[in-house]
Amino acid sequence: MPSWRTTLTAAGISGPRLRDDYTHAARRVLRREPAPYLTLRLLAAPPLVPYLAAGLAFMNLVDDVAETGTPQQRAEGLAALAGRTEAALSSGDSTDPVLRAYAHAVDSRALPAHWVSRFLEGAATAEAAFDGFAAEEDFQDYLDAYAWPGVLVFTGLQYRGGPDPEQAAGWRRFVDAAQRVDFLTDLCGDLADGRLCIPRERLAEHSVTRADLEQARDTPGVRALLAGEGRRARTALDATHGILDLAEPGLRPVIATMRELMEHQLTRVERAGVGALRRDVGYGLAAPLRILVRAARRSAPSVTEAGSSRAR
Repeated sequence: MPSWRTTLTAAGISGPRLRDDYTHAARRVLRREPAPYLTLRLLAAPPLVPYLAAGLAFMNLVDDVAETGTPQQRAEGLAALAGRTEAALSSGDSTDPVLRAYAHAVDSRALPAHWVSRFLEGAATAEAAFDGFAAEEDFQDYLDAYAWPGVLVFTGLQYRGGPDPEQAAGWRRFVDAAQRVDFLTDLCGDLADGRLCIPRERLAEHSVTRADLEQARDTPGVRALLAGEGRRARTALDATHGILDLAEPGLRPVIATMRELMEHQLTRVERAGVGALRRDVGYGLAAPLRILVRAARRSAPSVTEAGSSRAR
């Protein structure tokens, strides 16, 4: 893995202040999400890494504001952040190094600004005011408003000029699967925070109450509900198989590893059953390390070649 300084140079990022901005953004990601950061650093083509790190830092920044404080505080914080982001994208400058780095990434990669504004709008509505889903249609609306643009403000930076319609549609399928797996792995913590992320109509189908889930009751209805959610997540994950063909070569090892980690997590959830209501299902330690090491060994030549070709 090349040094961070070498990675910045490979991406064409010069000037002390700008390099410091990208370094600040990358460190923010490392503190908040070490696994995705290390996956990027180890597997992505170096010329892509700083831009994607800045995109992930921006996505995390918006998520944090959307999930912190009272509804009024969230709304006010997101309105202020949207104003600062718009100013940064217009001027290329900001008092926030994350926004400076992200504005440079958006400009350098020519990501259409509508993905950014759509994400911020979704954060202020679908996420900040989240009160669960009545039905599957509400979950799909949530993906369209927030989760899908949230992924594309990050992964969309791999494409010069942003994703085309086919690529964007592929990431829509990917985020459908990722969100379902994420909701299942975080069931216990979400319920403790007052968030029910399984559509209420599906609880009713199995005669399950919210209290049944909050109290982790091991009943036939609860088991059937969780098994059904696992099957839906598995079907959605199967629908992402073509995503590698839509990704830039320099990012394909990362996406393949993300899919493998999602499959690993989903398998752990399926095995946990009702236990997923008592404790969030993490990655574990040994299996993710094996997955990452195998991916690094497979991708070392291709990442080097992709990085060299993009650096020229």
